[in-house]
Amino acid sequence: MVETAAERPLRIAMLTSSYPLYEGDTTAPFIEELAAGLVALGHAVQVALPRHPALRRGSVERGVRLHPYHYAPGLRPLQVWGYAASLNGDVGVKGATYAAAPLALAAATAAVAGLARRLRPDLLVAHWVIPNGPPVAAIARAARLPLVVSLHGSDIYLAERRAAIGRVAGSTLRAAAAVTACSPDLAERASRLGADPALTTVIPYGVDTTRFRPADEATRAAARDWLGLRPGERLVLAGGRLVHKKGLDVAIDAFAGLDPDDRAAARLVLFGYGDLRAALEAQAARLGLADRVLFTGRVERDRFPRVCAAADLFLLPSVHDHAGNVDGLPNTLLEAMACGLPIVASRVVGVPTVIDDGVEGWLVPEGDAGALGAAIAALLRDPAGAAALGRAARLRAERELTWPQTARRYLDVYQAAIARHASASEATGR
Repeated sequence: MVETAAERPLRIAMLTSSYPLYEGDTTAPFIEELAAGLVALGHAVQVALPRHPALRRGSVERGVRLHPYHYAPGLRPLQVWGYAASLNGDVGVKGATYAAAPLALAAATAAVAGLARRLRPDLLVAHWVIPNGPPVAAIARAARLPLVVSLHGSDIYLAERRAAIGRVAGSTLRAAAAVTACSPDLAERASRLGADPALTTVIPYGVDTTRFRPADEATRAAARDWLGLRPGERLVLAGGRLVHKKGLDVAIDAFAGLDPDDRAAARLVLFGYGDLRAALEAQAARLGLADRVLFTGRVERDRFPRVCAAADLFLLPSVHDHAGNVDGLPNTLLEAMACGLPIVASRVVGVPTVIDDGVEGWLVPEGDAGALGAAIAALLRDPAGAAALGRAARLRAERELTWPQTARRYLDVYQAAIARHASASEATGR
């Protein structure tokens, strides 16, 4: 009897352009969590990724075998491929990225070809249809392997902005045996480029509910002390990469619009790093909030659960930026849910898939600083109501959004893609 894909361990080869550069890094942690989750389910996962000057990972970590590839050795100005370094504020491609593209794409293709030859995988997975879809699709076609494309947001945005890139993305999506997207919005936009809706599955990211959980008083006090908060000062937390689509300028405007007593009793803490930090700091100073808005810079993943759990309120003010780019489903939202925080979030793309308005959090129109400020004030004045939202958010994270559950959903897609590809091959006699 022949074993089916659903009955045996799979050999999975992935290509990504971002991955945590070291243990605790916040660069694309969802890629590592997915890969490690699949390993925990009994499958072999190998990942090709671009080398980076800051990359400090072993050849095997958490059971995942990593294969960094060189693409511009000795050319430091061109080492901008992936790791959130290719875009300016997530709205435009850096000039060096275009120069690096031929080298990086050739190196990525060679890396995936090597994996296909050595690993003899059951399928190939491309994270981000642009830039990683075309190299993986070429090897999948040559090796007669099923292709799965996973969409994460910026890839579809780039495909929509340039007709030539859109045509390449569309061709890749049409060649895929399956497509995954982290939000319904992303899936719909992919279908307009060429993805088959019948082969596209929306899978929200997951969260580690053992690491991200409500804090005890000692942990909360230590985190607040690290941030320099006064006793009793309310902590309103927001952040991520400091780019336009995060809407952090809206959060600052909302905080500026609070009643003076509410504003004096709270601190807006913005975590993360990125191209817009200087502009956001200048905005806070211009609004007289220099002492009310704290910029932490990068917060490593081992510290972030404690900072998150120490907050009184979490904001996700995501927007469609002026170029049309928008977050799919930020990991920080899921982490805040797991920490049991009351949440105020923009009603955009993937957010309503995990938060029902008035149940796990409050949803407000994107870009509306007045509505965001009103929600902040109301929840800071109603601790009991805020706590009820936080409990519901934690419950939903535990019930639906853990990484083991998420990895199982991806595995179901992979197994279906393998079966679909096998049937198609039999039908064509290939």
